[in-house]
Amino acid sequence: MRVRVGVADDQAIVRDGLRVQISLDPDLEFVGEAANGEQAIVLARQQRPDVLLMDVRMPVLDGLAATGRIVADPVTADVRIIVLTTFDLDDYVYAALRAGASGFLLKDSTPEELLAAIRVVADGGALIAPQITRRLIAEFAARPGRGRPDQRIADRLTARETEVLTLVAGGLTNAEIGERLVLSALTAKTHVSRILTKLGLRDRTQLVVAAYESGLVIPGTDNAQGPGYSGRSSPD
Repeated sequence: MRVRVGVADDQAIVRDGLRVQISLDPDLEFVGEAANGEQAIVLARQQRPDVLLMDVRMPVLDGLAATGRIVADPVTADVRIIVLTTFDLDDYVYAALRAGASGFLLKDSTPEELLAAIRVVADGGALIAPQITRRLIAEFAARPGRGRPDQRIADRLTARETEVLTLVAGGLTNAEIGERLVLSALTAKTHVSRILTKLGLRDRTQLVVAAYESGLVIPGTDNAQGPGYSGRSSPD
């Protein structure tokens, strides 16, 4: 079954380029495009794409507001959104993550990176470009008011699940987590799924945010990065 993909960007040349790349892949199906956030919401409702590539800065309604409305609507809640960015990291990144975006991708990514990202997100995973992850962690580290870890999250998880969460926040895949904790990749994946359920979160991207914002993971310390750290989050 092919992955159905939509595109929302206010620049026609960008939409055309993305449409061509998507259409050339036999595993993907281009299902429509939008030039602003309001149109993106309509696209999501009418076509229900598996993945929607969403620009940030668009007229009428920006991509972040559109993301929040799409994810919050039960009709379109299953649409997974990859936010396209020009690496102008700001508070909007946090807003998009909290709104439910499944990942971020740089607009200058290669076609191979784009297609791989679509597959990862469609498969239920999450993805953040490594450059963005490094900046994201730096932003968390620089933010004031970091006190003691938030026990509301720690108290809902077992010791093993807390350990797995810190490794997810470090960018490790399920296979790498399994290697680190002497578990199978399938067992690691099961732990991640249980953590998502317990915390009521959509995907691994939101787990990263929860881990850092709760104080369970401190940027710049050993628990923020593990072996194999690559600044990515994926379903494997």
